[in-house]
Amino acid sequence: MSQAPVLYETHAHTLLCGHASGTPTDYATAAGQRGLAGIFFTCHNPMPHGYSTEFRMAEHQYAGYLEWVASTRCQHVGSVDVRVGLECDYLPEFEPWLSRQITSAPLEYVLGSVHPQYSEYGARFGSPDGPGFFHRYFDHLALAAESGLFDCLAHPDIVKIVAPDRWSLEACRPWVEACLDRIAATGVAVEYNTSGTLKAPFEEYPGVSFLREVVGRGIPVVIGSDAHDPTRVGEGFESALSTLARVGCNRVSYFLGRSRIDVGVDEALASLRATG
Repeated sequence: MSQAPVLYETHAHTLLCGHASGTPTDYATAAGQRGLAGIFFTCHNPMPHGYSTEFRMAEHQYAGYLEWVASTRCQHVGSVDVRVGLECDYLPEFEPWLSRQITSAPLEYVLGSVHPQYSEYGARFGSPDGPGFFHRYFDHLALAAESGLFDCLAHPDIVKIVAPDRWSLEACRPWVEACLDRIAATGVAVEYNTSGTLKAPFEEYPGVSFLREVVGRGIPVVIGSDAHDPTRVGEGFESALSTLARVGCNRVSYFLGRSRIDVGVDEALASLRATG
């Protein structure tokens, strides 16, 4: 007996971010072929004051983005469940802007991100070669959870790609543990992002040791590929689910209507294998 799809691709982008390829229909079709129940588009949000404009849609494109995803949803009714979300850059100074933006549209899922690799972030908070860089990043990640704006925090240890030669979990453990304790207190989920294997140090976001700390605190985990190309939809999901099982996590989550839904890891893995 075939296993019905139960997982969603929870992190996918569009051409509007300026560094992705393919149409939403291409991504939705790939999700169906991959044996996924649906896909969330979570393109990078517009930001004020020209913040990292090369990596995100402009404010005047936001309405078009919402319409593009809605049109794609209509095209795939009965085959793939297409949902609209947003990946929002968090900085403390932008909280009022983000709150207005998020509540202005019927978003199904909102990812919060801190991108320390952006030049604007470095200009505000210092170079990765300077003191306190990793500490500040993890404080901002915890503040993002505490803001109440987001359902999940994307690629939680992405800071490691900024200075892979200086990164180690052990060196940053006090800040990581404090950050995760704060996240756990909020109930916000953390993403297990399979795209980390594409950049040094070539491991998922987060790495396995960091993931154990997440799971050990009972923080919900959402799997996403961060697809910027249709061929990457659902990439690495089987491996990610197997790793979650290995570190003691028996449930994986996604959000519909901004409400969390949990699925058994074994059930999710069986559904992918049935269509693989």
